[in-house]
Amino acid sequence: MSLFARDLEFYHDTQGVQNYQAVSAGFRSLFGSNNGIQRERVGALEVYPVRGYGAIEVGTHRFCHTEGGRRDCGTFKFVQVWRREISGWKIARVVSYGH
Repeated sequence: MSLFARDLEFYHDTQGVQNYQAVSAGFRSLFGSNNGIQRERVGALEVYPVRGYGAIEVGTHRFCHTEGGRRDCGTFKFVQVWRREISGWKIARVVSYGH
């Protein structure tokens, strides 16, 4: 969670919009289930500077986990808006879609 800004807005096409607290709780639950979840980038990342703010990152990632004794994987698209802060780079907005 240290990469995310405290005013995070996470837009998910099937789950709706979540804030920092909801994303944190969801991650704790997801990773706590110990189902072997893995995330890997697929293809190249595209990064576009946003003058005076940060950058936009566009890419595709693949998630895999074990469910019902078998490996289940899906490939999805994402956009992340990074904000340059005094303390470093933070993800301020996430758009996850194509589920």
